[in-house]
Amino acid sequence: MNIKVERVKAILLDMGSVLVAYSGGVDSTLLLKLAHDALGERALAVTTVSPTLPDYELAEAQAIAQQIGARYVVFDKHEMEDERFLANTPDRCYFCKASMCQQLIEYAQQHGYRYVIDGSNADDTGDYRPGARAAREYGMRSPLQEAGFTKADVRALARELGLPNWDKPASACLASRLPYGDPITAEKLTQIGRAEGVLRDLGLRQYRVRHHGDVARIETAQADFDAVLAHREAIVAALKALGYAYVALDLAGFRSGSMNEVIGKNG
Repeated sequence: MNIKVERVKAILLDMGSVLVAYSGGVDSTLLLKLAHDALGERALAVTTVSPTLPDYELAEAQAIAQQIGARYVVFDKHEMEDERFLANTPDRCYFCKASMCQQLIEYAQQHGYRYVIDGSNADDTGDYRPGARAAREYGMRSPLQEAGFTKADVRALARELGLPNWDKPASACLASRLPYGDPITAEKLTQIGRAEGVLRDLGLRQYRVRHHGDVARIETAQADFDAVLAHREAIVAALKALGYAYVALDLAGFRSGSMNEVIGKNG
């Protein structure tokens, strides 16, 4: 682990100044901590916000950046203005990431930061990740990945450094709750975010509300099935009040990227 930490520090020091694409997840939080420790004022955290980001995620990100002591800015991103993103094809994440990269690079150039970096790690090479392709095309660097950090390494070091979100479950933007081909709207994202807030308020940590028209398909860890069923009536009532006609519990449990399971099966 120490060797990997030294590699990251060397990479950051060689960069000289960085703009950290900071989501508030454990990966980007660890990267921000290491960048701040190595570069001080020459490291800036940037969170881009849109209807795809739940409000509580932004609040948590801001609080942790303040705890680290890092310089931090927030600005709006523009994927909701891109018809290609709103069409919600399997390349949705590419268009979103490309738009974000362009914004971050322009901001970095205007304010004198040499590199834009993100928190991707060595395990982020599986599944279907068109966003990673966009990041590579725009020249975004991933110091944790370059130094060989796995997700387990990230969590272990984040815990050692006292970062409060070291065990935070993986998260993804709210658009990932929609099946490909179902157009993205701000109204749907708000509905999904509020539905997931119901589960969050029950104390669940790993969950998704997959949006299938008037059906809300709940994915949660199988260990939490009993908790969901114990609050079944309250959950159903709350989600119906949000506009869903039916509420289902997916017996396969939580799967990150489960909407990708159907790619290639229909043609």
